[in-house]
Amino acid sequence: VTGKPLADGVDGMDWTTLQDTAAACQACDLCRQRKKSVFGVGDVQADWMVIGDPPGEDEEQQGEPFAGQAGQLHDNMLKAVGLARQAHGEGGVYITNAVKCRPPGRNPTLQELSTCAPYLARQVALVQPKVIVVMGRFAVQSVLQSSEPLGKLRGQLHTFQGIPVVATYHPSSLLRTPADKAKAWVDLLLALKAVRGQ
Repeated sequence: VTGKPLADGVDGMDWTTLQDTAAACQACDLCRQRKKSVFGVGDVQADWMVIGDPPGEDEEQQGEPFAGQAGQLHDNMLKAVGLARQAHGEGGVYITNAVKCRPPGRNPTLQELSTCAPYLARQVALVQPKVIVVMGRFAVQSVLQSSEPLGKLRGQLHTFQGIPVVATYHPSSLLRTPADKAKAWVDLLLALKAVRGQ
């Protein structure tokens, strides 16, 4: 069943076609146990785009990125910089994951990250945000193509498709290590500066 090539023309798809194609994708092993793909939520014309690590069980059940306790912290982090998951226009944000299906009880492989990368690249191209915030090690690997530790990559601007990228901790990591919340706040302020062109 798996190992089928990615659908042709992902880089030219509109939102609906892209979402439907991702939901039916069988290009990697993650489709085998998929209950529901987690495509993304929010304002598709937002200045901010947040890309998180692969979905977990809560995300898969709800079909939305950043669910459960980590989702509550994520929403509070967004609120602190004037953003809201449900907002459109000013204050809007588009939220997605590095891969669209939940790896069952394990980390995603590099192959799975790279197989799903065209969907992510197309989402970025459609949103055209002013800043991308990547949260977590696998989101960083997928977007920045780097295996450097997150601690070395945060605190500076990177680029993806010509768009400024800020790397920071995933909310689930911040729940485990609350001392890093101050660092994540500094990262969000860096993203805020990038959006304002400072």
